[in-house]
Amino acid sequence: MRPLAILPSVLAADWTDMGQSVKKVMAAGADIIHLDVMDGHFVPNISFGPDMVKAIRGITDARLDVHLMIAPADPYLEAFAKAGADVITIHPEAGPHLHRSLAAIRQLGKKAGVALNPATPVTALEHVLDELDLVLVMSVNPGFGGQAFIRSSLEKLDLIRAMTAGRDIDIEVDGGITAETAGLVAGAGANWLVAGSAVFKGGPEAYAGNIAAIRKAAQLARGEIA
Repeated sequence: MRPLAILPSVLAADWTDMGQSVKKVMAAGADIIHLDVMDGHFVPNISFGPDMVKAIRGITDARLDVHLMIAPADPYLEAFAKAGADVITIHPEAGPHLHRSLAAIRQLGKKAGVALNPATPVTALEHVLDELDLVLVMSVNPGFGGQAFIRSSLEKLDLIRAMTAGRDIDIEVDGGITAETAGLVAGAGANWLVAGSAVFKGGPEAYAGNIAAIRKAAQLARGEIA
């Protein structure tokens, strides 16, 4: 069983003091920082670019998981790698040559991921498994935080677990992850759980409890605790 990780999404952090938000959420028990990059074209929202990744890299040693919801993605891979991303995830729809794009990420010395939107089939992964370190299942339509969890994502997670069995590939899920849904996705095979609102709600004094609740639900589903 692959190690469990809880990844706060900084989209839901306090942007007026992003550095302290990141430091405090890591001190509260987070494992990896998740950064959603949106271009207003591939998804209907705009977030930030490499400079935000670089700024966060400058204040933490935490792993940075960068999800590129941009198209085309290829022209920006090097910029995000140089900014300090540890994992770079792209969408199959974000360029014509997925295999080449994933190989380019790895050649930059980073782990490579593919993100599947709710309507993107798992067959998109079949011929790039050897180039993958991560599969990200979107359990909401990308673009905005705070959306309701799409339950059909559980079937997709189960299919991906079977497809990646025996491979050095983490399964990540993002969208509507709370203490209530964490057990469902962990039971279906996800081991990296991205949460925004569910982690940052209540302010810094609540981060530790919020993370612990998500982690406990996932651990129960994985049989790690009784």
